[in-house]
Amino acid sequence: MAYTTIDKSTDYFNTVLYTGNGGSNAITGVNFQPDFIWCKARSIGYDHRSFNSISGTGKYDDPGNDGVQSSDANSITAFGSDGFTLGSEAGGNVNSQTFVSWNWRAGTSFSNDASATSIGTIDSSGSVSDDSGFSIVSYTGTGSAGTIKHGLSTAPNLFIIKRKDTGNDWRVGSSALTNFVKHVNLNTSAAESDLAAAFNSTAPTSSVFSVGTSVSTNASSGTFIAYCFAEKQGFSKMGSYEGSGDANGPLIYTGMSTAFVLLKEIDNSNNWMIFDNKRSPFNLRDDFISSDIADSETTGNANNRMDMLSNGFKIRGAGSATNRSGSTYIYMSFAESPFVSSGGTPTTAR
Repeated sequence: MAYTTIDKSTDYFNTVLYTGNGGSNAITGVNFQPDFIWCKARSIGYDHRSFNSISGTGKYDDPGNDGVQSSDANSITAFGSDGFTLGSEAGGNVNSQTFVSWNWRAGTSFSNDASATSIGTIDSSGSVSDDSGFSIVSYTGTGSAGTIKHGLSTAPNLFIIKRKDTGNDWRVGSSALTNFVKHVNLNTSAAESDLAAAFNSTAPTSSVFSVGTSVSTNASSGTFIAYCFAEKQGFSKMGSYEGSGDANGPLIYTGMSTAFVLLKEIDNSNNWMIFDNKRSPFNLRDDFISSDIADSETTGNANNRMDMLSNGFKIRGAGSATNRSGSTYIYMSFAESPFVSSGGTPTTAR
C-alpha cells in the first residue's frame, strides 16, 4: 500500500495571500475551486470571514464571533475554478490591506434522506471529498438527540458546528477531547468544558456524527453547518500534545511536511493559534493569527513559534498559548507535501 494517496496537497488545501481593493477582487492561485474559505485581515484588526459553497454567494460567517450568518451581496460573489471573487464588503476586502485565505476543497455533492436510507436520523446534504477527508454538512435540527450523515467513509477526527439562524458559539468536537462530552469553542479562548448535550457524548462513526439536545448543535428548526475533518496519511493530522514549558518544545510527528497548524490549549483559557507556510515561509515560524479575536497578525513572536518540518512541527517557544508545562493542546494540521510520496520518495522541509 502506498504511503499516501495525495502527492499534491495543494489539490485539496492551500493558503493564499492577497491585498484588498475595496471593490470587485478576484483571488486566484488557489489551484482548485474552494468549498470552504476562511479569510483574515493581516495588517489591521478586523473580524474573520468564512464562506462555503453550500451556503453560497452573498453569505458569510465570522469564526471569531458567535453571531448569526450574515447576508451581504457584496461579500463573496463567486466561487471560481482557481479561487473566488470578493465584493466591497470590508471584512474580506479592505482597500490596500493585506489578507490571508485558507482554502479547502470538497467538491462532490451529496444528500441524505435519513428515513429512506436508514443512515442517521436527521436529514443532511452537503459537499464531500473522501480522498482528502473533508466534508461540509448542512442540516436542520430536530431538538431531539440524533445522528447525521457526514458523507465520509471514515470517522471524522475533528468537526466544527455553527448554527446559522441565530447566535451561538462555534462548537468544536475532537477525538483528542474527552469522550465527546467536552468541547471547545472556535470563537472563544475558554478552556475545554463539559457539554454532553452538544455531541450526545458519542464519537462519530464512519457514516454519522451525533448531536444531542443543545441549541448550539441541534435546536428544533435551527439551521446548521458542520465542517468535518478525517485524517488522511500524508495530508492531514489531528491530535494532541503536551507542553514542556521550555523553548526546546515538543516535536509533533504528523507524517507530512507541514503547511498549516491550528492549535488550542484546552486546560486553560488561551487564544487559538494559526500558523501557515505562506505568511511565515521559513523556520522559525513566528507569525500567527488567533481565530477568537479580531486583532491583526502577530509577527516575530519569540514566545509562541514553531518549526515546520518534513515530518511534522516542533514548538520553539515557551509561551503558554503553545507550550505551557503539563498543559494539553489539540491541533489540526495540513500538508505542504507528504513525508514520503506515493512513489516512495522522501520530501524535505524548507
